[in-house]
Amino acid sequence: MATLVSFHAHPDDECIACGGIIRKAAEEGHRVVLVVATRGERGEIPVGLLNQGEELWQRRVAETHASAQMLGVQRVEFLGYTDSGMMGTPANDAPGSFWTAPVDEAAKKLATLLEEEGADVLTCYDEHGGYGHPDHIQVHRVGMLAAELAGTRRVFQSTINRDQILRGREMFADPTADSDMETPDIDDETFGMPESIITAAVDVTPYLDYKRRAMRAHASQISEQSFFLAMPDDAFAYGFGTEWFIREGQGPGITETDLMA
Repeated sequence: MATLVSFHAHPDDECIACGGIIRKAAEEGHRVVLVVATRGERGEIPVGLLNQGEELWQRRVAETHASAQMLGVQRVEFLGYTDSGMMGTPANDAPGSFWTAPVDEAAKKLATLLEEEGADVLTCYDEHGGYGHPDHIQVHRVGMLAAELAGTRRVFQSTINRDQILRGREMFADPTADSDMETPDIDDETFGMPESIITAAVDVTPYLDYKRRAMRAHASQISEQSFFLAMPDDAFAYGFGTEWFIREGQGPGITETDLMA
């Protein structure tokens, strides 16, 4: 059996991006470790969500542990940086933000965990973090360097298949529908990566129930009206039933379908 370390920017990223491969690895008997760079301090706070004296980060840490349990994660670690907020906001430059952290410093922290766990596989993000969030970009930079420092050879960059999303938007769009579902604003040029440079596609449809339940564990950020939870089952299976990755030295085209093989 092997050890998978899945590295993410904020609480809830783990189930959205890699919930399927995490649960798959756990069910196959592999050890799974979740590392999160920040505690999601800059997330939205729904009215009435927090108890008196409770801070958002505390709720999001608890949600992460609940999600991790559903996905079969055996260890959860936070690197201790502060959520940097969306690109171009003052929070980017706040002291302690992940975006301002020296890459080598953060990479050494992650590399220590990789070495301690004897990690066989690391997941991080693609070079623009899927959709340009500063903390996601930093996960790519830190993850790639940490793997180099620790000698972790199999590094998979989690990404979004832009072409798949655009095809699905046409397939499932219903201009006559009257819905309160919250949907993301997709910039065709910066959202995800083109299918042509993706090298790994993992079918996670057997684990979609776990993936969606893990999303529900992050109730502070993923409401029942969000497209993650409100979309029909067939659309959810299309959009989230395959998890996509890029591994340097592989391709062209899809050459791997199991990160732990």
